[in-house]
Amino acid sequence: MSDRPVVVWFRDDLRLDDNPALSAAVAGGRPVVALHVLDDVTAGLRPLGAAARWWLHHALDRLTASLDGLAVPLVLRRGPTRTTVLDFVAEVGASEVVWNRRYQPSRVEIDRDLKAELRRRGVDVRSFQASVLFEPNAVATGGGTPYRVFTPFWRACLAAPAPRLPLPRPGRAVRFEGPVAGEKLDDLGLRPQGPDWSQGLAHAWTPGEDGALDRLRHFLEDGLSTYDRDRDRPDLDGVSRLSPHLRFGEISPFRVWWSVRDAVAHEEASERSADKFLAEIGWREFAHHLMFHVPDLEQTNFQARFDAFPWREDPAFVKAWRRGLTGYPLVDAGLRQLWTTGWMHNRVRMVAASFLVKHGLVDWRVGERWFWDTLVDACPANNPAGWQWVAGCGADAAPYFRVFNPVTQGSKFDPDGAYVRHWVPELAALPTRVIHAPWTAAASTLAAAGVRLGETYPRPIVDHAGARARALAAYSTTTTTR
Repeated sequence: MSDRPVVVWFRDDLRLDDNPALSAAVAGGRPVVALHVLDDVTAGLRPLGAAARWWLHHALDRLTASLDGLAVPLVLRRGPTRTTVLDFVAEVGASEVVWNRRYQPSRVEIDRDLKAELRRRGVDVRSFQASVLFEPNAVATGGGTPYRVFTPFWRACLAAPAPRLPLPRPGRAVRFEGPVAGEKLDDLGLRPQGPDWSQGLAHAWTPGEDGALDRLRHFLEDGLSTYDRDRDRPDLDGVSRLSPHLRFGEISPFRVWWSVRDAVAHEEASERSADKFLAEIGWREFAHHLMFHVPDLEQTNFQARFDAFPWREDPAFVKAWRRGLTGYPLVDAGLRQLWTTGWMHNRVRMVAASFLVKHGLVDWRVGERWFWDTLVDACPANNPAGWQWVAGCGADAAPYFRVFNPVTQGSKFDPDGAYVRHWVPELAALPTRVIHAPWTAAASTLAAAGVRLGETYPRPIVDHAGARARALAAYSTTTTTR
């Protein structure tokens, strides 16, 4: 057997468990060497935001240690993807390159080009399905076109053959003895440069495969059984918090799917809770389906009629929103949670996003870019798909006349005010009846709680009723009945 090595090219699949490319490489019996490329220079590839770069640093650190246990070195390189991969393959004299597929159109194009060039050079190439349950080009309407609405898309997925079973971690590989030079992890510059704003992220998260599996175990034991009831409550630990682990491929959707199904089979969770949770995995699948079929999803309105929408330039509004100083406690709590931890509860994400695009009539792309920079789970599919859904210009979009009321949303989903009290501590002493609308409190109530509107906490930057009317008027000029 040839002693020429196999290169495993890691991308958004930073795990050993259920990693088809890695398993195939190890099973072949040849030496294995792993590669990760940081590409901030190739045109058309969107560089990671700051919070995601922080996560990637720690994920690569843990992956390096895990692969070392398999006798597989992980080499870090930076530069243009095409030339960096080709140069590395030539340098180590690889006989084969394996990777797990990705679905962002610009990256699909790079992969296709690389596959063709490597084969032209006599190097075998294999790619595998690992990051989605249902590949985007395998799910289509009866007419053969991509789905534009989530419910029929997910119904079609559920009617398809069940997702494959996850693969176990591979055993030890044949060690590659050749010289391999790479960048030091710290030299990639993924962590904050200058002021270190990441302490809150480090406190909230454990990046890496072990952290992902721990999160899954915790959710299966303490969250799945009540998911249908608690998933919209930001004051409770009712969601999985697996999103950043899924985004970086530290856990596979196949492992999540079958773990949830196994919990139902053992009567540890109800079908209703499991179906609700797996539908969220389904939305992730739908977002990747959209991204695969719609180039520049993060820049281009899915519905072209929104290209003429009268968005407003309002830097002061945007600044207040980013800083969590809008005067609406639920919105402010969400933006502060985001800044501190790199994550925001999904219910609050919808309310906060709606506030920016509908109360402020600020272009959804402004918010999408902020989330891209500050979310540890900033996903090239989920992030723009979610923002377009809220704005009304996306696939399966919310009706344009749905304008979330931050006060009623707070009263319904943070009924005791615990979430607001945690993230907006200057309001913590207010009674629950006014915690989500402090401007309605009597002067004596505000004084007793130490709240001075306009000083210790801002007054609302916009009136809800007036903003809603303005939004509906703007949408009526652009949106037709769906």
